[in-house]
Amino acid sequence: MPDMIKRILTAPVYDVAIESPLTLAPGLSHHLGCKVWLKREDMQPIFSFKLRGAYAKMARLDEAARDKGVITASAGNHAQGVALAAKKLKIKALVVMPATTPEIKVKAVQAHGAEVILHGDAYDDAYLHARTLEKERGLTFIPPYDDPDVIAGQGTVAVEILRQHPGPIEAVFVPVGGGGLLAGVASYIKFVRPEVKVIAVEPEDSDCFYQAFHARRRVTLPQVGLFADGVAVRQIGEETFRLTRDSVDEALRVSTDDICAAIKDIFADTRSVAEPAGALAVAGVRAWLAAHPRDPSETRHRTFVALVSGANINFDRLRHVAERATIGERREILLSVTLPERPGSLRAFCDLLGKRAITEFNYRAFDPVAARIFVGVHVANAAHEGPALVRKLTDHGFSVQDLTDNELAKEHVRYMVGGHPPRALEEVLYRFEFPERPGALVQVLTALNPSWNISLFHYRNHGAAYGRVLMGLEIPPAERPAFRAIVDGLGFVAHDETDNPAYRLFLGG
Repeated sequence: MPDMIKRILTAPVYDVAIESPLTLAPGLSHHLGCKVWLKREDMQPIFSFKLRGAYAKMARLDEAARDKGVITASAGNHAQGVALAAKKLKIKALVVMPATTPEIKVKAVQAHGAEVILHGDAYDDAYLHARTLEKERGLTFIPPYDDPDVIAGQGTVAVEILRQHPGPIEAVFVPVGGGGLLAGVASYIKFVRPEVKVIAVEPEDSDCFYQAFHARRRVTLPQVGLFADGVAVRQIGEETFRLTRDSVDEALRVSTDDICAAIKDIFADTRSVAEPAGALAVAGVRAWLAAHPRDPSETRHRTFVALVSGANINFDRLRHVAERATIGERREILLSVTLPERPGSLRAFCDLLGKRAITEFNYRAFDPVAARIFVGVHVANAAHEGPALVRKLTDHGFSVQDLTDNELAKEHVRYMVGGHPPRALEEVLYRFEFPERPGALVQVLTALNPSWNISLFHYRNHGAAYGRVLMGLEIPPAERPAFRAIVDGLGFVAHDETDNPAYRLFLGG
């Protein structure tokens, strides 16, 4: 630990990085009843903390390594950090990025003078290709997180926090992917002010540190979620885990909806738009306080720091964020409600809602006896008001299912048209995540048995490296194991949604 502290204190990051502000978030603080300070790493020259670690590593290369040049693999922020550091140090840089990387990120790297090679569909493909080129060309690989100098560069964030806020801090919330930022911050804080809690925050579907923290050993995830792509890592780094397993107090997970609500919180207080990974820490503050309630008279004296780690978000993704933020704030619930198909039923339903606003309403005539509607309702607090409203509707004879936490309903069903098929189908329903590249869908269709008819299809572009596709196929039960084997062989993320109630209620035969 003393060696790491020395590395942090001597890391030469300020040749390119700024000392980012630590600013109070007044709206969020008022809402949560405490003081929440934001460490604004989204204001760095590349809009991310990654510049610190990349430069700290590259500045310590000897002349021979500098002359040969450097290489790295990244889909975003680390790539920009390496490119800008190389420009400052006059080192040639080669960056291998997945072919699915949005053009805006590729151009940002090229703008700093780095050469870009697009290879593969995901980071793992780009990483393996980069390591091959490293050997072939004699380049030096710049790791994104699992390196002492990279960790030290990221640790300078903690030095600034404790200098900028010398008063009491109860906890610092840190986003974690591979663990470079977490390792640097936790090492310094626990060395200087051990009473300050360090809390790691991850998405529910990319929780490699959470799993490792509780298992006391590194765990490899079979797959990772892609919404918070900046932390979509299957295994925590070896060196980063060594430094964090005893210096981090807690690890917690948040949902996609929580992250979207946090992006909105940050925007409301700063008028800046964080990327999903950049908003993780704020989502963590919300989740942690909800799980550790105290009397309001005590809470207002509490102080927390959340690291806003980056703001490299594609404009196209903002639509998705806005759609999910209200649910993440627990201010909207999604319901399936069955009404008697007779005059006056809708009026009776609306009367029971009282003054609550309807955020969306979807209906298509199908059954002559019952009308099934998909409805969004604005509420003040979903945790309390949602169950009470469901009970009220049920008591008045309506059949109700709460779909607020149903991913199929939120991602696909609410946007689809067509309703139920006109006949019974031997249908299976799968939700896929495909690389956003030409030929990905064709690859799937080519692998399928041509006798299997596609009976349902839905896709929306979210401006991310991966697209979400919902597909229904008519497959006889005896042939479904063969279909599953094909799906597993393709290697894409796939979820069987055939028994999902949202599908049965609104789309199934």
